[in-house]
Amino acid sequence: MTKPLASRIALVTGASRGIGYATARALARAGAHIVAVARTQGGLEELDDEIRKDGGSATLVPLNLTDFDGIARLGAALHERHGKLDILVGNAAIAGPSSPLGHIELKPWNDVIAINVTANFQLIRCMDPLLKVSDAGRAVFITSGAASKANAYQGPYAASKAALDTLARSWANETLTTTLRVNLFSPGPIRTRMRASVFPGEDPMTLDTPEQAAEFIVPMCAPEWTETGKLYDYRTRTLISFHPPA
Repeated sequence: MTKPLASRIALVTGASRGIGYATARALARAGAHIVAVARTQGGLEELDDEIRKDGGSATLVPLNLTDFDGIARLGAALHERHGKLDILVGNAAIAGPSSPLGHIELKPWNDVIAINVTANFQLIRCMDPLLKVSDAGRAVFITSGAASKANAYQGPYAASKAALDTLARSWANETLTTTLRVNLFSPGPIRTRMRASVFPGEDPMTLDTPEQAAEFIVPMCAPEWTETGKLYDYRTRTLISFHPPA
């Protein structure tokens, strides 16, 4: 029986752990060939082992996403090898400092913006032509409720996710007349290492797992998905349209 994502090429960032790892595995089980990007070689190799056990295939790309030229080289390599890209999951992110804005140094601010915003902008620049070659290009960016809540002591992270939301929505509006569909996925509290670093007193066993969230990301990557410029809120299982402020 043919798998639903057979012959499709899926690029997943932050694929060595957490939601990225779980999404890469889920997409592979659905038949996609995974281009797994992460800084951690060991995590990528573990992912590759699991994907192979499931009967799937992956290309491992050890890459720090602040290497913007490296992202461009990856785009060129995908063009040469596959001639297209069907799925982009922009998952990689860092939490940044949990501190009053007035106490944060410029470097950690720049680090958060580089990974959470600029790297995704560079992915858009470099993968846009490849996704448009696909008969049904799909892009999903992992965002956060912090973008709209603007919680105290999470300013850099919240600002970066708000910027990512707008970036993705702009791209969605620019590609309305194409076969490309661009959306956001907000997982809410999930049992990840990053979540534990920000909320160390929280009981992780009260949270859903990355694997549970990933099962809702996979349909957004399928050719049958037709919505664009929307946000899927995992906590409420609701697809949300953006509206201007009242």
